[in-house]
Amino acid sequence: MKEEIRAFLKDQLAAIRALRAAMEQTLSAKVETHWRFVGYRNYMEKYQTIATEIAKVVKITVPIGFWDLSKVKFSFEVIGLVQKEYFEGVYTNVLLLESFLETEIGARDDEIRALSDFFQVSLRQAVFDQPETERQIQDVVEQLLIGRGFVRGVDYEREKGRVKVSIKEAIPDFIVWRLGGLAIEVKLCRDKNSAKNIIDEVNADIQAYGKKYQAMLFIIYDIGAIQNEVEYKQGIEAVEKNIHVVIVKH
Repeated sequence: MKEEIRAFLKDQLAAIRALRAAMEQTLSAKVETHWRFVGYRNYMEKYQTIATEIAKVVKITVPIGFWDLSKVKFSFEVIGLVQKEYFEGVYTNVLLLESFLETEIGARDDEIRALSDFFQVSLRQAVFDQPETERQIQDVVEQLLIGRGFVRGVDYEREKGRVKVSIKEAIPDFIVWRLGGLAIEVKLCRDKNSAKNIIDEVNADIQAYGKKYQAMLFIIYDIGAIQNEVEYKQGIEAVEKNIHVVIVKH
C-alpha cells in the first residue's frame, strides 16, 4: 500500500472513531429514550461521507450499507422506535467500517504495540511502593489506561468478559474494546516459584482467551525473580500469534 493512501486511511480511521465515540456518548446519555436517537440523520450523513471517500481509494470488503438520504425522514416525522432503528443501523455500519480500516492498514497491531511500550515505560514510574498483590498492579494499570484517554464502559472493561473452559470460567483483568477486544492479564512475580507458575498460568490463559479475543497482553511485574527477561518473554510470545508480553522490573 502506498504511503499516501495509508496516511489518508489513517485520517479516515480517526474520523470514524470520533464518530463512533460521539454515538456512544449519545447511547450513554441520561435522557428520555425517545429523545436519545433524534440525531440519527446527522450521524448517517457523516458516516456516509466518510465511507464514500474511503470507497474512492480502496475496495471496502465488509458488508456496510448506504441510505438514500432523500428518502430518510427527519426525526420530527418518525416515531422513536424508527429513530432507534436508524441509529442502530448507522452504528453497526460505523463499527464494521472501523474494523475494516484497522485491518487494512494494520492499525490495531500498531496500537497494541504502542500500548505495550507505554506500559513498559510508564508502569514502574507509577508504582511507588513494592506491591504485595496483583490487584495493586491492576489498579495502577487502570489509572494509566484512564490517563491515556480510555473510558471505562466504553473503551475498556475490568474483570468482565467471562470465557468458559470445560467446567471452569476465566475472566480477563481487562478487555480493551477500542483495540478490537484485547485481553490484558496482570501477573505479579514474587520469587522463582512464582516465575515458573506464571508460565503455566499464561499458557492456560492463552488457551482460554484465544477462544474469544483476538489479541492478548500479559503484563508481568517482577520483584526480582526473572533473570533472563528476553528468554522469558520470547518463550511466551512464541506460543501463538497476537501474544504480547511486557516485563516490568520493580
